[in-house]
Formats: sequence, C-alpha cells, structure tokens
Amino acid sequence: MEDSYESDTLAVEDRHWWYRGRRRIVLDVVAGLPLPDRPRILDAGCGSGRNLVELSGFGSVLGLEPSSRGAEVARARGVGEVVQAGIDAMPFDDACFDLITCLDVLEHIEDDRRALLELRRVARPGGVLLATVPAYPRLWSSHDELNRHCRRYTRHELLGRAVEAGWRPLRTTHFNALLLPVAAAWRLGDRLRSSQAPPTSELVRTPASLNWLLEQPLQAEAAVLRTGRRIPAGLSLVGTFAAGGRK
Repeated sequence: MEDSYESDTLAVEDRHWWYRGRRRIVLDVVAGLPLPDRPRILDAGCGSGRNLVELSGFGSVLGLEPSSRGAEVARARGVGEVVQAGIDAMPFDDACFDLITCLDVLEHIEDDRRALLELRRVARPGGVLLATVPAYPRLWSSHDELNRHCRRYTRHELLGRAVEAGWRPLRTTHFNALLLPVAAAWRLGDRLRSSQAPPTSELVRTPASLNWLLEQPLQAEAAVLRTGRRIPAGLSLVGTFAAGGRK
C-alpha cells in the first residue's frame, strides 16, 4: 500500500463515514452469529485497531497487521494483543479462533486462495470467518490502484474461493448499494480522464455534516440486513463462512 494512502487510512478510520457505516454492518452481523460465550476473535488486517475496540465487546480480541505503522497505532489503543505479520503465514497454532474478521483485506493479497487456507487453518471447528471485499471488477478505478488492490470480486468469485479453501458459506450479500450509481458514474469518468493523471484516493476528510449524510445510507442498509434480507447489489460484499472440512 502506498505510504500516503496508508497514513490517510489510519487517520480517518475512527470517523470517516465509510468506516463508521461498515463497522455498523459488521457489528450487526457479528451479533447475529452462533458464537460461544466470550469467543476468541482475530481481526486479520486490523489497520489502526479501531475494530478491535468494538469487537472486544463480544470476546477476547487479537489483531494481526502486516504494516509496522498500523500495528503501532493499533497497539496504542491498548485493546488486546497486536501481532505484526501477514495473513499468508500467521504465527498462530491451528484451530485457535472462534471468529475471524477480515475486512477489506483479501483484495490486497496476490494469493488470496493461500490466505483463505491460512485463515481456515487457524479457525476452530465451527469457527466463523467474516470477510468484506470490494465488489464488481468492472468498477476498477484509480482508487484501487492507489490502494494496491489486486482485484475486486463478484459474489460468485468470493464464494468459490472460500469454498475451495474449506469454508462453508453461511450468508453473503452486497452493501453500500445506495451510492452504487454515483460511484459507477464517478469511476467511469475516472477512466475517461487522462491515463497520465496520478491515481487519487476517495478517502478524503469530509465536513462533519456531509460525513453524517454519507453515512446514513450504510446505517439504513445495516437495518435491512438485521432483518435477514439480502441486498442484491452494492459497492461491497460481506460474507460469513463456517469452518468446514480440512483442505
């Protein structure tokens, strides 16, 4: 990941509308999972550690972060242990986590199949993986390039790769649907702009009122997902998977 983008991301994870809205959706999904009392939770690719704070309300948390700067910021929160390492070779024993969250991380990993296998290795029998990824390869933009994404996913691709790694799909749905038309138009314009223009990030600090306004569609979608319904289209995917047979 570009250093400037990493710095921007760490700086805005607490308050940016996108992270706040995604956090609401993720926490609601976690609340509905069949987890044991005080589960052992791994946030794989924990970034600044903001999600560790929220997830600690469900059980014992541990963060994994490949970036030295991200791990430093996450440790400063004082919530759980934070280990600096990559997902493709985690320094954990087999079958040691009840819940693994992997939030907008898989798209950064060149060999995501290996990462999914490694996540499966450290999941306890019946453990759950909760993953979010960007959707629709056709929406690829300079934002993806700046963030060093390797891919965007279709729902079929995410399900297929998880199953190949020994995960059993529980529920997969899109989210961030209400902003899909706006984003599609913006990214089409991005493609039409000069290919020589430097890639630009969509993670910009927004005024408080606009930040609140942009967050509301995601909060509304969280309410929809709480009813058990699926959202058929959106800029992102969220999936839950149970640890199945060994690969």
